[in-house]
Amino acid sequence: MARPPVPGSVVVPNWHESAEGKEYLACILRKNRRRVFGLLERPVLPPPVSIDTASYKIFVSGKSGVGKTALVAKLAGLEVPVVHHETTGIQTTVVFWPAKLQASSRVVMFRFEFWDCGESALKKFDHMLPACMENTDAFLFLFSFTDRASFEDLPGQLARIAGEAPGVVRMVIGSKFDQYMHTDVPERDLTAFRQAWELPLLRVKSVPGRRLADGRTLDGRAGLADVAHILNGLAEQLWHQDQVAAGLLPNPPESAPE
Repeated sequence: MARPPVPGSVVVPNWHESAEGKEYLACILRKNRRRVFGLLERPVLPPPVSIDTASYKIFVSGKSGVGKTALVAKLAGLEVPVVHHETTGIQTTVVFWPAKLQASSRVVMFRFEFWDCGESALKKFDHMLPACMENTDAFLFLFSFTDRASFEDLPGQLARIAGEAPGVVRMVIGSKFDQYMHTDVPERDLTAFRQAWELPLLRVKSVPGRRLADGRTLDGRAGLADVAHILNGLAEQLWHQDQVAAGLLPNPPESAPE
């Protein structure tokens, strides 16, 4: 796997907040609500606008209860489940995200197809994990700030994936960051983990999204602002990996974790 790029070096970080960025975001919103896309659907851009689409498959991995389904729901602009119910099979969710490249100032529409599978289903059915890992471009490893065991499980997961899919992008996300005052994972442990693995480590809150004036409907723009750092991070890592694989960028040697 190529060494992760410096954050903000591939994708313009706050471009989605600019006037130009908001024009592109309009194609994934409808009256300030997020549009939901099926596997075969895509955003409709105005006739004069034509941009390339980069599609990626992403497997979301982590212990049961860490918030995998909740994370994908937040990324897609859907309601976050209030009560935990383990995913019974494989659930796929498509999220579109426009981003502007630093090097060329070109706008690319990223299509992320998230695959989420319950831990029990993975253990019960042998075909589940191979299906999730087949042709996967990235792995999102989740842990919960309120579950120490989920954090301690990360090195084993990462080592296993490094052996089975060495060329795949890996990112780590800490969920339930809104409960950081009650964390079981102190900052010094996060620092040690980053130094050992040299992987992007992002944080996400698990609170319900902000609402529109009616008090019921999720505010699509506010929801995008809450998860833009994750979507930009994915876009950056995956685009950089593709550039290295195509020989357009050098691939510095990757240091092994201590």
